[in-house]
Amino acid sequence: MYMEYFGLKDYPFRITPDTDYLYMSSAHSRAKAYMEYAIFNREGFVVITGEIGSGKTTLIKKLLTELDENVLVAKIFQTQLNEVELLQAILVEFGLNPFSAKKVELLSMLNQFLVNSYLDGKQILLIIDDAQNLSKRVLEEITMLSSVETQKEKILHVILVGQPELNYKIESSDMEQLLQRVSLRYHVRALTLVETKEYIEHRLKIAGITDQIFSDDIYPELFAYTGGIPRLINTLCDTCLTCSFADNHKKVTLDIFNNATHELQWNKKNDTDISDDEDRIDYENESLYQVDESDHASSERHGSSNMLNEAYIPIASRALVEISRQLKRIADSLDDK
Repeated sequence: MYMEYFGLKDYPFRITPDTDYLYMSSAHSRAKAYMEYAIFNREGFVVITGEIGSGKTTLIKKLLTELDENVLVAKIFQTQLNEVELLQAILVEFGLNPFSAKKVELLSMLNQFLVNSYLDGKQILLIIDDAQNLSKRVLEEITMLSSVETQKEKILHVILVGQPELNYKIESSDMEQLLQRVSLRYHVRALTLVETKEYIEHRLKIAGITDQIFSDDIYPELFAYTGGIPRLINTLCDTCLTCSFADNHKKVTLDIFNNATHELQWNKKNDTDISDDEDRIDYENESLYQVDESDHASSERHGSSNMLNEAYIPIASRALVEISRQLKRIADSLDDK
């Protein structure tokens, strides 16, 4: 509708995942590096979390476009499945026909496929999006599947991607076996104020325009309403451009922005901090999963690059997990009251 009016060759703020428009913030770059590291280093489990609309699915799609042909991938995006349905979905992704088999036969079929593929020099990867919807029984099934290994390395590599609830689920006391297999965990934080501005300009540039459409005084307000969540930014920016087009304005002013938020019936996010201090935000959101930078021994053992070595985080610190559990129990008890 407004594409020709603004001289755009495409709609820049679609909410569907599109790798062509992927903006690699520092958080998104690190999450992608973790997933690549898990594949390269043949790690067992990687868990990536992030709020709804933070760009996790787009990251997965970007990763898939860059994988070597020797990597065989099963992608599961529908997670309302029981154990048998999950096994069937995985086998279908690997090109097999599992629908007439019972569970024991499904397991045998999958294990045989994993072993044969490994002997053929293939690397096998299972990626599950929206993993927070998986039941604990299904997560236990995935844990058992990942136990197929040689004397030196795992045969099946698993990347679980989901909303923050996934962390609570895998940290519960009955998920100890899965948690011990997790080698990397990372939470994709929201964009900062500076990144939000860069994100909008990046998408506009990809869509074919470098002129400044949004006035500078809009960005702090836009950040306050969206909290730096890419999907919300897309929705609000698209509405702003629509309103600007309807009012016959070539630039989105603060008045037009206010009209857009009114039409969407949005309120500002109470917990939004518009500070530009990205280092402080990184520390607050990522420190739970980082290892001490002075711990070089573990890094040298794995022989990866400096950034990935510092990011390598075997979940060995049970103290952090226990703290999380205690805080959750306290919160639950307060809710009950």
